Amino acid sequence: MGEPPTFLGLSEDHSLSPDIVILPVPYELTTSYGQGTAEGPESCLRASAQVELYDPRLPEDLPAGAVIRTEAAWSSEAGTLNEQLNSVTEYLSKWLSDDSVFPVVLGGEHGLLPAQISAIENHPELQGNLEQITIVQFDAHADLRDELDGEKWSHACAARRSLDKGAGQLIQIGVRAWSREEAKFSENDNRVRTHLASDILAVSNGQKVWESLMDELSMISGPVWISVDIDVLDGYLVPSTGTPVPGGLSWWHLESALATIFESKNCNVLGADVVETVPDIEGSLTPFTAAMIATRLVGGHIHRSIQ
Repeated sequence: MGEPPTFLGLSEDHSLSPDIVILPVPYELTTSYGQGTAEGPESCLRASAQVELYDPRLPEDLPAGAVIRTEAAWSSEAGTLNEQLNSVTEYLSKWLSDDSVFPVVLGGEHGLLPAQISAIENHPELQGNLEQITIVQFDAHADLRDELDGEKWSHACAARRSLDKGAGQLIQIGVRAWSREEAKFSENDNRVRTHLASDILAVSNGQKVWESLMDELSMISGPVWISVDIDVLDGYLVPSTGTPVPGGLSWWHLESALATIFESKNCNVLGADVVETVPDIEGSLTPFTAAMIATRLVGGHIHRSIQ
C-alpha cells in the first residue's frame, strides 16, 4: 500500500514542532443516506497532492515557511457510538488544546462536531468556558434536530449537541434542507443565526443579503471554530458527498466567506474541519474540492499569522 499520504503531498519532518496539524478522522456511524465518509480523509489527502501550492495571500508557495504535519488517522475498536465519540475526543484533545498549533480535522461524517467541541474545551483561550466560542457552520443542513431515528448523536443533531455542550454562538451558512423542528429551534434560540441558501442566492436581492452576511462575518469577535460540511456547495462541485442537496453555494461564495473570517481583526480561528467527503465512483472532483477547502483554511491561517 505504500506510505500514507501527506497533506499537499509535502515531505514532512516529524522531529519538528508543527504549526499546522492535519487530523484524519474516518468516523462514520450515523450517516442516513449515502455511505462512504469513512474513506473521505484518505481520499482528500490523496487529492491534495494535486492542489496548486500558490496562494496569492502568501509571500511564497505553501507551506510558506510553516511546518505542516499529517497525523496518523484516528481508529477505534470501541463497541458503542458514545465510546467511539469519546475516542475521537481523546484523539483530538492533544492538538485542539494546544494554542501553538492550528488543527484541521478531515472527516468523516459531521457527527464529529460535538467531539471536536469537547476536545477544544481546554484550549488556553477558552479555559473551559465554551460559551466564548462561535461555531461558523457551512452546511446544506441545519443539524439542529434533537434526534433522528431515535439517535441523539446522529450527524443530523451535531450542531444541537454542540450547543448542548456549551458552545456560545452558532452561525449557519447555506442551509437549504431542514425540518420544522429545526426552523423553530433556530428562530427561538438567540445563540443561533441561520442564513439560508435561498436568501443568499435570491434573484431579486441575493447580493444585498450576501454583503450583509460578509459584514456579519467581518465583525465576529473571540474564539472561532470553522466547520465545513462540503454539501454546503452545489452538487456539481461535490457529486459524491454523503447527503447532497441541490441549490448550494458556489465555490466563490465559500472561498470569500472563509477569507472574510480570517481577515476579521477581532476573532481568533482556533481550528477547522472539512467533513462529509465521499470518494467519487468516477473521477475525483469531490475529494479534490474538499482538499481545496482544507488548503484555503491552511492558507488563511498562515496569512493571518504573518500579519
